[in-house]
Amino acid sequence: MSEEEEKRMDPVAEAILDQLASAGADKSLSPMDVAKTYAEIRRKPKDPPELWRRYLTAVKQQALALARAGQIEITRKGEPVDLSDFKGVVRLRLPREG
Repeated sequence: MSEEEEKRMDPVAEAILDQLASAGADKSLSPMDVAKTYAEIRRKPKDPPELWRRYLTAVKQQALALARAGQIEITRKGEPVDLSDFKGVVRLRLPREG
């Protein structure tokens, strides 16, 4: 990814990549986990406890964009999903080598 592309990256997409990098290559995160962590970073004193719900849709949208770009994988039951047709409980992970 070029430096210019990185500067234009959505903050939610950056948060997804940062959290996955911190988790490690063999770990996965749920979109809810990512949304909760992102919400805590952005929290203001008067925000409600369920602030993370506000970010969940954005996390899912950015995860799909990152997966289509090959930067992450979206999995269900440990297997990559068909990005054009999936639903249910999914997890996010960095692409597997080989």
